[in-house]
Order: sequence, then structure tokens, then C-alpha cells
Amino acid sequence: MMFKNLYIAYSNPTDPLDTFTLQYKLRDTSMVPKWCQQVKQAQSKYSIDDPGRFYGFGPIQEQTKNAIGQINDCIETINEFESIIDRRLKDINDQDTLNYLHHVFEVYHGLLDQQTHEFWLRAPKPVQRALADLNVLVHRCESISKQTLQRHVVTYYGLPKTEVLDQEDYSLFEDTVNFGTVYLNYVEIGKTLDDLAVDNDQYIGDDAFRPFKHYSADFNVKFWSSDDRQLESNRATIKAYYDANSKFFESKKLPWGHPYLANGSIPLADLQYTGNRKELLKELESHQWVREVILL
Repeated sequence: MMFKNLYIAYSNPTDPLDTFTLQYKLRDTSMVPKWCQQVKQAQSKYSIDDPGRFYGFGPIQEQTKNAIGQINDCIETINEFESIIDRRLKDINDQDTLNYLHHVFEVYHGLLDQQTHEFWLRAPKPVQRALADLNVLVHRCESISKQTLQRHVVTYYGLPKTEVLDQEDYSLFEDTVNFGTVYLNYVEIGKTLDDLAVDNDQYIGDDAFRPFKHYSADFNVKFWSSDDRQLESNRATIKAYYDANSKFFESKKLPWGHPYLANGSIPLADLQYTGNRKELLKELESHQWVREVILL
């Protein structure tokens, strides 16, 4: 079945009956039917695991306070079972600690769909969930620190990440961002070259660098647009990081320009909205809950 549109119903987290719906037109590319199939399969077995996963909405002070509190709560839950983390996050701009915490997640959580570390196998469910949440919260803190603009992420917790991009799919990657565009989500355990460069991650290694290979039903919607100066700066940062770590990447047979080093993501759909964008963002600020995802 060929779908033409994606509809997302948003609701007020404190009032499920207070809703509104946005329409997104699916792009006509080879990736879209494959992604739609994943969404339908996911919806038959899983629910959205964190419907309130919105970034960049609300006062920055409130975002900062909540994120630091949540990530330190995760650390406490993990260390109450076994003390493996020797840092707390005190400053949202402490990227080195965020890199360290992401490294802890990578090591103890394990690779994509390969949770075989003995700590993970021994840990009770609440500790496993805290370790998984550590990854999400690190990225939330990074988003706040960089004052990343508004977006939201839809993921299906527990959904197997078994599908792999075809070689031709890499030609669809875009590093430009357009307001209201839906993008395929990165589902690997680790970081892309883009992530490593922007974070200036010094913990680079086999368990840190993971190119964008797998995909699933997970996606994100960005409510902002990039500009030429921002794009050029980001591209320069990525190239400089690659050059500084060229021996590592060359040892992986990844010369500059290899598809696995692609920057950005694959766009899937575009917002169909002609109203005032500031008013839309204000509406979303009070409706930070994804109630339903519909393909038609």
C-alpha cells in the first residue's frame, strides 16, 4: 500500500482531550516505503515509549534544571545497584562529562541489540532502564547546552533495529534542515562522525564511532531551518575532526567522502502548514505529547 501523508496528533500532557493534528507530505524516494513499512510493523506490537520527548520548547532555565536532575537521578539509580559512575553532572555545558557518561552507556549497555555485558545481564529492570535513559538524557543535555532549536523525537522502545540502509540510500542524506521536515532517526549505539566532531569527543574508539547503518520506525521532526553560515561552520568542524583522527578512520577503511561518514540524515516528509510559524511553535509548546502517528 502506498501512503501519501503522515499525520501526527499532538496533545496537552495534562489534558489528553486538548489536541491538534499536523499533516506531513511523504517524500517520493526509495527510503519512504521502507520506513512506512517499519512504522506499521512497530505500531502492531509497540507503543511510543516517550511521547513527551520534545527538545527546545519552554524556558531554557527550566529545561536545564529538569535535564540535570533527571540525568543525576539515572546515575544514582545505577550506582545504587553497583557504583560504576564516578561523576555527576553539575553544569549543562560540561561536554567532557557528557561524553564520559555516553561512553559509560556504550560500554555497559552494549552494542545495538547486543546487550551482553555482564553488568546489564545482572542488573534489574529499573537499572537497565536507567542505563538506557542515560543515553537519551545525555543528548537532551547536549541539545540544551547548544541551545538546539525545537524538535521532537518518536521512538518505539524495544523495537528491534535489524533493518540496514542500502548503498543507494546514502545519496538521500541531507545536512540542511528545513522547518517541519521529518527525518529518519539514528538508532545505532554510538556516534556518527558528525556527532563526534560537534561534541569534540575524545573517547573515540570502536565502541564510540558507529556510522549510520541501521534504521527503524524511529524518526524526528525539526521545527527550525539551518542557514548557510551554520552549515559551512559545521562542515568545517567535521572535516577538521576527521583530519585530526584520520589514522583511526583510515584503519577502518573509511576515507574522506565514504558513505558511512555522511553528514545529516534522510528526510522523509515535509510539513503542510501555511500559518504563522511562531504561533505554531507556541501551540506545540503547550502540546508536547505525541498522541498518535497515522499513515494515510
